[in-house]
Amino acid sequence: MRLVNRLLVTDGPASVVLIRLLVGGVFLSEGVQKFVLPELRGSGRFATLGIPSPEFFGPFVGAFEIVCGTLILLGFLIRVAVIPILAIMAVAIYTTQLPVFQKEGFWFAANRIRTDYSMVLGSLFLLVAGGGRWSLDHRIGGPLRVASAAAHPIAGHAVER
Repeated sequence: MRLVNRLLVTDGPASVVLIRLLVGGVFLSEGVQKFVLPELRGSGRFATLGIPSPEFFGPFVGAFEIVCGTLILLGFLIRVAVIPILAIMAVAIYTTQLPVFQKEGFWFAANRIRTDYSMVLGSLFLLVAGGGRWSLDHRIGGPLRVASAAAHPIAGHAVER
């Protein structure tokens, strides 16, 4: 099985589109906000958090969020698109939520981290399940076909393509 097919094949139900709308919509919106409201969401926020070169990383992260959010919404290259999203979420949790936990305690941090937690779990779900039946990945790569051939590297069971 070619690498491209391994990234595209998906046998998730059509309802996976709901997770795609959630994760893709949030990241598309967050990316746009980094350009529309740079002092609150982009380079200004990054400077406040102590992220180096905020004037570069604000738009850089915003562009990744827009591109990856759009790919997720379209259901195209889902497994590739969620990798930068997970990296962005790791940095966001480390720079914004960990200090809250250290200063305010578990319950206050638990309240603040709920969106980040949902985005991480939704992204991990998409990494494993792919885009589902209503995705461009499914139209291009097709469904997984169970066989006794080599195991699918992501889904964890045998596939035939």
